[in-house]
Amino acid sequence: MLVVVSDLHLTDGTTGETLSPAVFSIFTERMRDMAVAAGWRVDGSYWPVESVDIVLLGDVLDVVRSKRWMSTPDVRPWYNPHEPGFVDQVDEITDAIIERNEPAFEILRSLSHEDGLTVPPTLRDGRPATDVEGEPVPVRIHYMVGNHDWFYHLPGPSYDLIRKKLVDYMGLANRADEPFPHDITESDTLLETMRRHKVVARHGDLYDPFNFEGDRDTGSLGDVIVIELVNRFAAEVESRLKDDLPAGTLVGLREIDNVRPLLLTPVWIDGLLERTCGFPAMRKQVKTIWDRLVDEFLENSFVRERDTWNPLDLIDGLEQALRFSRRLSIGWASSIASWLHEIRGAASESYYQHALTEQDFRNRRARHVVYGHTHSAESVPLDASFAEGLAMNQIYFNSGTWRRVHRQTRLAPSEHEFIAHDEMSYLAFFHGDQRGGRPYETWSATLGYCPSEISIHRIDSRRANHAPGQSISTSGIHAHAPHFSASPGKSRRAPSGRV
Repeated sequence: MLVVVSDLHLTDGTTGETLSPAVFSIFTERMRDMAVAAGWRVDGSYWPVESVDIVLLGDVLDVVRSKRWMSTPDVRPWYNPHEPGFVDQVDEITDAIIERNEPAFEILRSLSHEDGLTVPPTLRDGRPATDVEGEPVPVRIHYMVGNHDWFYHLPGPSYDLIRKKLVDYMGLANRADEPFPHDITESDTLLETMRRHKVVARHGDLYDPFNFEGDRDTGSLGDVIVIELVNRFAAEVESRLKDDLPAGTLVGLREIDNVRPLLLTPVWIDGLLERTCGFPAMRKQVKTIWDRLVDEFLENSFVRERDTWNPLDLIDGLEQALRFSRRLSIGWASSIASWLHEIRGAASESYYQHALTEQDFRNRRARHVVYGHTHSAESVPLDASFAEGLAMNQIYFNSGTWRRVHRQTRLAPSEHEFIAHDEMSYLAFFHGDQRGGRPYETWSATLGYCPSEISIHRIDSRRANHAPGQSISTSGIHAHAPHFSASPGKSRRAPSGRV
């Protein structure tokens, strides 16, 4: 049995919230249930699974989202990663993440202990024994890196010492003296596990031009956006305007790095200010701070080096997307989303189109293609092929996230409204006749979020309010026939036969 989770984004607590250890308790309970279920075979008999592999598919520890980077201006993720100051910074942030999340790590590493995961043994007649002590199932936890924890992919003795801490505190099967893999081909153990389950998996950041520039041992524009813009903005607004802004605005701004996609952050700020801050002058001050930091971000030497004459230039696009002073009067959010799709060469937020290019998908070695990174759990059917009476179904999965996500509403995008909820998603894959021959199982849970500290200043003030007893017209919503109806203008008659 193979289980995949990603995008936990465990931080040192200096920015945003850290996951509750209760999430890891829920996960371990589900792991035991899935392991027992996997023991049931196609013929109806029960035989315990031989082992369980858990793959942490990147962005598990979040080294980028830390205010500690701002305390040392001469050290940044896009500088030389082998300078002593750089290594010390990564080490310090890693220690802080471990300390803050120790209860969660204790639960996780308990799974890799000798008796961490137990299942009922088998009776002679192929049934589970329910009245005896369970037998242990070996569990291996593999860590792959993404774009927020790419530092653990760096080679060298200094980083080996940092990796050793993670191996010990998280109960990992990784070798500390080798970089944590970014690609499954970088680990023979991981590759064998994936091939056995007919899975190919990667974090997915290499399909994001903001977060991958061809080398996973270097920083990216995404690092600069998070550290020099998002982290700085939240800290500066709180420092300068804490005594003047409404409590609801301050509470909302602490959620800034949970907006997805991240480049919709100014759209989200605009909506938050409109609904929680009734003072136009204060709203202007907040936006002025954001635009100033955007200007400073654009003047960053790392960013300037990437400014080209290309019509699809990332930097020109960022300038249009991020500045309030450059915003479009209408369709600001949709234009940002369209631009993001364009530069990534895809028609939507989904990464399934990139899954179609995977070598293991095209040569049919893999039935399942798994990415993370987008924080949107999904499954998309890719292809069904048939040979000698057998079917091979190939599916793309995104492993989602374990964190809060703010996403924009669809009805009135110009109102810049977002809804947040906490997410927890994971995937399980089975091989042979495990789980009665079923090849996979997915789980995705959401918990609604509505902080009591936020007071709403405006409730649909731009729309007509409907007084009690006043009729509400819905003609504008379904002005056209459903897509499955008969041709427009033709009435449909009920069939004369029996229904």
